[in-house]
Amino acid sequence: MPFSASDVLLVDRRDGITTLTMNRPDSMNSLSSELKSALLDALINIRGDESTRAVILTGTGRGFCVGQDLAEHVELLRSGSPTPLQTVREHYNPITEALTNLRVPVIAAVNGTAAGAGAGFAFACDLRIVSNEAKFLLAFANVGLGLDSGASWTLPRLVGAGRAAELCLLAQPISAETADRYGLVTQLVPPNKVLSSAQELARRLASGPTAAYAGIKQTLLFSATHSLTESLENEAVQQNALGASVDHAAAVEAFVAKQPPVFTGR
Repeated sequence: MPFSASDVLLVDRRDGITTLTMNRPDSMNSLSSELKSALLDALINIRGDESTRAVILTGTGRGFCVGQDLAEHVELLRSGSPTPLQTVREHYNPITEALTNLRVPVIAAVNGTAAGAGAGFAFACDLRIVSNEAKFLLAFANVGLGLDSGASWTLPRLVGAGRAAELCLLAQPISAETADRYGLVTQLVPPNKVLSSAQELARRLASGPTAAYAGIKQTLLFSATHSLTESLENEAVQQNALGASVDHAAAVEAFVAKQPPVFTGR
């Protein structure tokens, strides 16, 4: 059933797929305090929702998300706030962790420009369906800031250290085609196909072995910060757990019977 978490974030749940649509098209979905809070609340809600088997994150209008609402931010600077970027710890860090740590697959449907924290959120998703008219921009240096929203962690893992330094230090937009060549894109599609392509992929994933997907995501995250020996042991732990799952037993029986498997996520 579709419902609105707030005017700035539309939430639609149906057929095991939860779609989160950032809805501030007049500002290209810049991240106001209201939008950041709504997005974080929605992700926390999804974490406890066993009916959600895949997630889509997208935006309305011409932009996916252009990052921090600078009109709101400049008011904090003018007010003399001692912590004008407290939002990094309060919003951006937990949103990025929530996107990365969800047990189900998360797809960014990048319908337009993804900049700053908006690009960081797209990088934190598992897969990215991207409009061939979209652009990516890490513009932090252009406003005298470093990186946030996990870009220092996700970007080198997606494109390598050299490309990451190029994108962050030069702080220039890159086209969808360049992003695809760099390794940021799962699928490049025309603008009018972004959401439908993301939905098609989400349906495929939602009907798949979601328990196995969760295990795969956990092992990839674990291995990013652990040694080979530790990662091998963690893989063994995951395989033992999944080997005892209903999905694994059913899939093996289906294979032997030459039938398509039916996955329940258990």
